[in-house]
Amino acid sequence: MSYLKFKNITKSFPGVLALENLSFEVAEGSIHALVGENGAGKSTLLKVLSGVNIPNKGSLEINGQGVAFQNTEDAFTHGISIIYQELNLVDEMSIAENLFLGHMPKKLGIVDFQKMNKDAKVLLERLGEKLDPREKTGNLSIAKKQMLEIGKALSRGSKIIAFDEPTSSLSEKEVENLFRVIRELKKNGHAILYVSHRMEEILSLCDAVTILRDGKHIETIRDMKNLTQSDLITKMVGREIKNIYPYVPRTLDGILLKVDHLKGMGIDFSLNLKKGEVLGVYGLVGSGRTESLKLIYGAYPKEFGELTLEGKKIQIKNPYDAISAGIMYLSEDRKKEGIIPSASVSENINIIERLKKGLLINNLKERINAKEVVKKFKIKTPSIRQIISNLSGGNQQKILFGRWNEESLKVMLLDEPTRGIDVGAKSEIYSLIYDLAAKGVGVIFVSGDLVEVLGVSDRILVMRDGKIAGEVMRADATEASVIKMAFPGRVK
Repeated sequence: MSYLKFKNITKSFPGVLALENLSFEVAEGSIHALVGENGAGKSTLLKVLSGVNIPNKGSLEINGQGVAFQNTEDAFTHGISIIYQELNLVDEMSIAENLFLGHMPKKLGIVDFQKMNKDAKVLLERLGEKLDPREKTGNLSIAKKQMLEIGKALSRGSKIIAFDEPTSSLSEKEVENLFRVIRELKKNGHAILYVSHRMEEILSLCDAVTILRDGKHIETIRDMKNLTQSDLITKMVGREIKNIYPYVPRTLDGILLKVDHLKGMGIDFSLNLKKGEVLGVYGLVGSGRTESLKLIYGAYPKEFGELTLEGKKIQIKNPYDAISAGIMYLSEDRKKEGIIPSASVSENINIIERLKKGLLINNLKERINAKEVVKKFKIKTPSIRQIISNLSGGNQQKILFGRWNEESLKVMLLDEPTRGIDVGAKSEIYSLIYDLAAKGVGVIFVSGDLVEVLGVSDRILVMRDGKIAGEVMRADATEASVIKMAFPGRVK
């Protein structure tokens, strides 16, 4: 039975038609996937559903009744909750306070903490979480915080819950637990919208899938039995992608970067990076992958260790030293540590040159550079003056690649560079990486997606407990051999 209907939804922004005459239905007690390339309209549609965006045309229907939202509170009132990739919790508050934020139980006009903690405990147990409701939220892992977001939705009585890339920062075990909870929500009659770029999740978890492209409804598939990843990808991008990883063997000569016992933040590691090499680094959550890159980049203080670049020892005390040496870093958290959300495309592209030159800004030169980067990296934007937060994740990531001056770039440190990016944009990012490698740039590629690491890398290092647990060449690497090194009990 149809519970949620999108009817002829159209939404435009200055210079962009984000959604065009879009219609489809979500059944009660089902998990309905929403897929499409970055910029296809998925995020805009979720914002329409949550009352953030008001459509120019069209309407929503819930359980047979037409609804119109003017704000997020309207959506909450009608039983809608969106769980975004960037979680919306207050770290300084307790678990219970976050669960009931905005509708805390009161007694004589004062918050009834005893009842709130009691209700929170019942809610947490329903989710299978044994947590103290009085604990500070900031102490929790990403997976636990995600459960709190689900708990918030249930505390408000939400019947429609949308998940936006919910597994991007979770371990395999945490993903299994999340899926258990989502299936339980389905069993209890909730209508679930599930947005993900991970095709294997769509095929194993969802009952139906709606495909968007360029803001239009392409197809809704309700018979998932014979649907393959290849079919889904082709429908998403409008073309067949035969090889997502455009790997080309290269001759690798000479050590470009040598890291000798770099120690800090609980990790201690050494590695060599060859000129033009794509060095993959794989490890489970908490293995020290991100910390290793940030130590090299000078974002974390090091206790010990030496760096040698092109045969010369270098001192990197902070990111500015790293940039000056030609070592660049792309964070896994694009929103917090990559883009400047309120700045334009042009400003984001030119920020590194601004840092180098201080207060001297050449507006004409910046405009020319921004336009060249947009063209070269095929960035979809109506203008270089467009605010970067209005662009898709894939286009934002291309801008981060485009801000580095290739003439001075020697080493590129990439931490989950394809997180939250669709398969078409991923293939473009991989091509950018290989273009850099072909010019002699050394690339360290960190990812928790083992298939991706195997597909991209010339050589693979496996991290565990802050140390390098093993090394394997591309030709010899298998999923089984790498996973075996990643789990405890291997390094003595």
